Amino acid sequence: MKTIHLAQTAGFCMGVALALKKLDQALAGKKAHQHIVTQGPIIHNPQVLKYYQAKGVFECQSLDELNARTVVVIRAHGIPLDMQHAIQATGATLVDATCPKVKKAQILIGKNSEQGRHLLLFGEKEHPEVKGLVSYAQNGFTVFESLQELETILPHIAQPCFLAAQTTQDREEFKTIQARLTNILGDIPVMDTICTATKERQQEAIAIARQVDFMIVVGGKNSGNTRRLAQVAAATHTPCCHVECREEIPVKDLVSCRTIGLTAGASTPQHVINDIVMYVRQLQA
Repeated sequence: MKTIHLAQTAGFCMGVALALKKLDQALAGKKAHQHIVTQGPIIHNPQVLKYYQAKGVFECQSLDELNARTVVVIRAHGIPLDMQHAIQATGATLVDATCPKVKKAQILIGKNSEQGRHLLLFGEKEHPEVKGLVSYAQNGFTVFESLQELETILPHIAQPCFLAAQTTQDREEFKTIQARLTNILGDIPVMDTICTATKERQQEAIAIARQVDFMIVVGGKNSGNTRRLAQVAAATHTPCCHVECREEIPVKDLVSCRTIGLTAGASTPQHVINDIVMYVRQLQA
């Protein structure tokens, strides 16, 4: 039987649990004439989305679908300000399930932008959270995904700047970026927008990966925080895979492994984690 080291931080974070609680409350309070939609996927996990689709909850595809009989639940990642205003203009009921950590980042970005500063945001350009965050930057923004990319951009920015990050970014890399910016620009405002849970998950994933023969990271392929868990685990040089379900586990790579580490992204349901743990334990050494 395999020995599995399961991360204590694996599974739903506070923001995801809160978003799903708000969606469940909306379903419980739904009136006969209402229908419920989400603005974007409520979280980045295919099993969860399938569960709510079975309950009749689908993503809004167009503002034309919305009216006074619609309840719109904002995704945990948040949405751009103009989208929020457009939804409100339809007369739909708005339920804001934005993660409190993301909401804090939005507010901090808005306040610093009011002081005439240009936002430098460390994040994934196409990620929905990032699109929401930059909508609060009233004096322009630049999104970069690495220190090297930022170095090429800086000479073209003339305004005073401030630094922030997507909430699920790597904190150590962010510190490196901050130090480099300080050398170039001097002291600039730096917003502490990386979620503490993200740091704790990454640290635990690294610690476990260093102790095992193989590392499994469970969660949606479109989940940024899950992808980064896989990246930091793989950086330890322990073989690692990122899977959404048991069918994706590379069984042949595990056959000779005695110890296996397992963690999961912040939007991964507990039943999916449990299923993979049971499956791996049954594999023959």
